[in-house]
Amino acid sequence: MQVTSREQRAEGRERVTLVPESLDDLWHLSHVVEPGDRVAGDTTRRIQRNDDDLRDTGGEREHMWVELEVEGVEFAKFANRLRVSGVIVDCSREDQLDFHHTLNVEQRDEMEVEKVWKPDQRDRLEESVEATDNPDVAIATVEEGRAYVHTVAQYGTEERASITGPTGKSAWGDGARPRDELFDELAEVIGRMDVDAIILAGPGFTKGDALSYIEEENPDLAADITTVDTSGVGDRGVHEVLKRGAVDEVQTRTRIAEEAELVDELTERIATGEAVGYGPEAVAEAADYGAIDHLLVLDERLRSERGPDSEWAVDVDHIVETTERKGGEVTVFSGEFDPGQQLRNLGGIAALLRYRID
Repeated sequence: MQVTSREQRAEGRERVTLVPESLDDLWHLSHVVEPGDRVAGDTTRRIQRNDDDLRDTGGEREHMWVELEVEGVEFAKFANRLRVSGVIVDCSREDQLDFHHTLNVEQRDEMEVEKVWKPDQRDRLEESVEATDNPDVAIATVEEGRAYVHTVAQYGTEERASITGPTGKSAWGDGARPRDELFDELAEVIGRMDVDAIILAGPGFTKGDALSYIEEENPDLAADITTVDTSGVGDRGVHEVLKRGAVDEVQTRTRIAEEAELVDELTERIATGEAVGYGPEAVAEAADYGAIDHLLVLDERLRSERGPDSEWAVDVDHIVETTERKGGEVTVFSGEFDPGQQLRNLGGIAALLRYRID
């Protein structure tokens, strides 16, 4: 994310001009922009034309600048865009004021966001700025007969390929698929990916054999590969890679690895009866006592509780602000990845405590 300018406005609002550079940045913005904010940018809009010389054909699209009072925000991952909808409050064409419109923000599109920035939202924006220089990483997990390829992003991991089929070291004479075919297809998949580093993981010796094959067939690709031992492949293997910090060795900071470690500590504490709180009421009480060492909150829950359809009897912003004021850390989890899904099952909010309060 690039932040190109900041301007203080009335009533504690700040207007930030920024340029999202990746899907991660668009995802971050989907949890920063909320109803009531002002968002501005260039767009196209269909303008109705009815005059004596041109029969109305449904309107023609014109380029214009608009500013919206936000009503809704959607991260459209598969469309590679952020959709921000609302009412036009300022525009390069005055006749379009007060109409509803949707801004489709894509990578490299400049936009302006004006709002009262909450502390965690400022942290998220700064995190996206700092993450700009992080290398892109792919995780390939392989065992006899199958391989999977995932990409790592701050909003989660995503499976990009699943390669399966019968194989074996003595496959040539029994009709099974030769190992070299599996390794060749795996090399082809990761060779097409635009990443800076590849982690090759899995149980046993298969990953080493796969690396040897790639080193022989494509030495340049092999130079970007490091290997990690895991007990599983697919999603399970990816989780092990992240938990062991392997991605952190090639990325200065990996959000998902931190989340995986925190949720593992949380579940271990719950199992052993150590100091922990989960659910909104219990966590709010712990915050008021100053007992929270680390607050864990789900991004989608944080967003919904700040909106008009809040379901909790406690104020989520009070919990976050009290935790930070009393020296605790706050991590906002992505709902796209397994640790966030586990946190969702615990009510969307939990805390690692300094001491028990019950």
